[in-house]
Amino acid sequence: MRPLRGCRGRGVVVGTVTLCLAAGWALQTPGGVSLVVPQPNINATVAQNILLSVEYSCRGAATIEWKHVSSWGTTKIAEWKSGNYVNISTVYKGRVTTFENGSIQLLNVGMRDAGYYFITVTEEYGTNTYGTIIVNVYEIIYEDLHFVAVVFAFLAAVSAILICFMWLCNKSLHLCQKKAPHKLTASTTEEIELETIEC
Repeated sequence: MRPLRGCRGRGVVVGTVTLCLAAGWALQTPGGVSLVVPQPNINATVAQNILLSVEYSCRGAATIEWKHVSSWGTTKIAEWKSGNYVNISTVYKGRVTTFENGSIQLLNVGMRDAGYYFITVTEEYGTNTYGTIIVNVYEIIYEDLHFVAVVFAFLAAVSAILICFMWLCNKSLHLCQKKAPHKLTASTTEEIELETIEC
């Protein structure tokens, strides 16, 4: 009988340990949030639309919050709970589109939109995770060059018109000068002839 008691004692210990582990696992929050940021660096030009793409997964409902941090300060962009509500900051109203996977799209970006974009995904059980995307915004240089080229072409055309006008004025002046002496000489000869006839 003693060997049976030893086995039974071991079984009780193993059962107790198993029960404690199961209770601990059951009492533990079923949380756990994972977040994937496929493109942590985005280069954009002024007036372009950009997608800040992320993908999160969790067991419960999640709250997503986006913030923008730059040299101009920190701005809250949007916060929403999956399937419930969406709060978009007044600064970004009409410029932000939110997606169920946690991504946002910024429309018509400007130089002030450059900086760091932080996403926080918080599960209903309290666990959270963070992600960062760096956005660089550049001015469109070719538009400036296009403007300079148009202004240069306009000035060249105006210069060509003025040169043609000056050439025409110069030619007409020469023609007037050539005709004027002949008329003078003709009138003086007529006067001389008249004087000789009178005599």
